[in-house]
Amino acid sequence: MTTSPRTPVWTSTTKLVVGLTLVAILAGMLIKFQAILPPLLLAFILVYLLYPAASFLSRKLHLKWSVSVNLIYLLLILLLAGLLTIAGFEIVTQVQSLIGLVTRSLDDLPGLADQITNQLQQIIGPFVPDVEVLNLEQLGNQLIDSVQAGLGQIGELLGKVAGGAVNTLVWTLFVLIVSYFILVESGGLRERIIQVNLPGYSEDYARMSKEIGRIWNAFLRGQIILISISTVTYTIVLGGMGVSYALGIALLAGLARFLPYVGPFVTWTVLALVAFFQAFKPFGLSPLVYMLIVLAVGWLIDALLDNIISPRIMAETLKVHPAAVLVAAIIALDLLGVLGVVIAAPILATLQLILRYVVRKLFDLDPWEGLEEHPTPPSLRVQFREWIESLRAKVHLNPQKKL
Repeated sequence: MTTSPRTPVWTSTTKLVVGLTLVAILAGMLIKFQAILPPLLLAFILVYLLYPAASFLSRKLHLKWSVSVNLIYLLLILLLAGLLTIAGFEIVTQVQSLIGLVTRSLDDLPGLADQITNQLQQIIGPFVPDVEVLNLEQLGNQLIDSVQAGLGQIGELLGKVAGGAVNTLVWTLFVLIVSYFILVESGGLRERIIQVNLPGYSEDYARMSKEIGRIWNAFLRGQIILISISTVTYTIVLGGMGVSYALGIALLAGLARFLPYVGPFVTWTVLALVAFFQAFKPFGLSPLVYMLIVLAVGWLIDALLDNIISPRIMAETLKVHPAAVLVAAIIALDLLGVLGVVIAAPILATLQLILRYVVRKLFDLDPWEGLEEHPTPPSLRVQFREWIESLRAKVHLNPQKKL
């Protein structure tokens, strides 16, 4: 009986050289194929979002996993085709018109300063301060530069979405195909979506996977609820108030939920420009009064979302400071494009978790000490139902208190 020769054990230097070489090769591949990285991330995110739906169909209808996945993707393709057919043209038209209106409004901003000054003089009367010493043209130019800096990336994004339909469709098909094969080959097991087998680290890997899954579950599903509520609320309220391009502004307000501080500022700026410069003003209101009313309503909607709805849905799962998310979004924008802005918060929370693990291992400490065990996060349907029930309980009136 012959035995295979024992392979030599690598020294610490050999391990270090091989490890650094692999890291360099991986970094080079990421730089070389940087354009394909965002679609791949989208594919994995889609797999994560669709896994509960496929598992539900397979469990409740007693279907094979492959059949459940096929049904999910068939419905998804039909939904996308229906949206493109029914609402696609209208959305693109509104977005293009909104960009044109904002661009023209920025050119008229010095005139806006003059109109506001005249209206203040009519309202306040002789007590209005002397504004003749102000250089309104210079003030207007500075205001234009500031607003254009904030709207530059959003305008570029919306312009690309409106003009690059073919490119978007190709990448959408790529994401769907890649995510389909990942999900269907998982066989219904989350562990088979990404398989990593490190000897001696199985427990750490399982715990790390659980914590990362909790972070992305809370963010993705929570943001879906928040964006949906924000978009629907803005569309209904702004449409009822007669604001032009209500759907386009509502989509912008929904996307702005991903970017702290800057996102709401951009939304309110666009809302103010549209409300002031649109031709129709309901109830014969002056442009300035109508703009202030619309801005107040927009601020109220965002305040309700930030202070009442968002804490119940998102809780404190990510535990990252909004200012840190803003910095991470700027860095991720350069690395991953617009997708980086969207997923900056969970990426930052994930890196924070991994860094904590590495630092504690370097100092021979228990990496999970002080890290609370969290229960499995509820499904999107359960989260939404719990939020509706709590909201109903708050607004419910006691029959005995009625007059």
